[in-house]
Amino acid sequence: MPAGLTAPPDREVGDEGGQNPSKPGRKRVVREGWLRKKRLLAILAMASCLGLAWAGWQIARPWAGDLERFNPATTALMELRAEQWAEAGVKVSLRRTWVSYERIAPVLVQAVLIAEDDRFFRHDGFDFRMLRKALSQNLERGDAKFGASTITQQLAKNLYLSPRRSLWRKFQEGLLTIGMESTLSKRRILELYLNLVEWGRGVFGAEAAARYYFGCGASNLGPDQAARLAAILPAPLRWDPRRPGAFVEARTRRILHEMRRRGLGRLWR
Repeated sequence: MPAGLTAPPDREVGDEGGQNPSKPGRKRVVREGWLRKKRLLAILAMASCLGLAWAGWQIARPWAGDLERFNPATTALMELRAEQWAEAGVKVSLRRTWVSYERIAPVLVQAVLIAEDDRFFRHDGFDFRMLRKALSQNLERGDAKFGASTITQQLAKNLYLSPRRSLWRKFQEGLLTIGMESTLSKRRILELYLNLVEWGRGVFGAEAAARYYFGCGASNLGPDQAARLAAILPAPLRWDPRRPGAFVEARTRRILHEMRRRGLGRLWR
């Protein structure tokens, strides 16, 4: 070796310019471990959803089977209203007359679907597209004003549950919804809903609503009357289709416009 030169020290693993795969390798191991955990969580979540769906079908199927054969005499919401009236010392007559699906005007069926659940025939009880939209709107507003309950979910709540909001009630509602959708036809779900839904103070069902507000049967409702009844469904104790405020009037016009665009009274048979 030439004079004045010394041999360079041995380069340690990890020095600059050396080849040290330890750090990239460690990152790769961490990343792969995280991906494995993520996949495992996704599998567990999917298995949980399938398990809940199966449990809901098993639990709610007997009730849904009864609904297929018998028309309910009362609902949880009717009983709750009766208790509230009794506590307040108010006498309210319960108006309710059951009619078959064939005796409900097609324009009312059409108006209610447009107003409450426009994708009713295209989902299995849960409208995830509308749910995402409602969540986005609620996040923007910072409240929970917008909901995305389908007609089947509303029927489950009215029949068996309290209107008070809670995670446990939503869980029960989900199980019942799965049971009804897996057992009943869409036509039967609509028939139940239109005969049991609250349409005013002591007014339940399409026939009672048509007679109370317009003096005719549900089969004789016209497009404007049907749109007005559908427009008040989100808050039937607050709004009156005979004396609509600006909001209900605007909502009625939107429903009518959509009905005319699609063809008034398109049959839902």
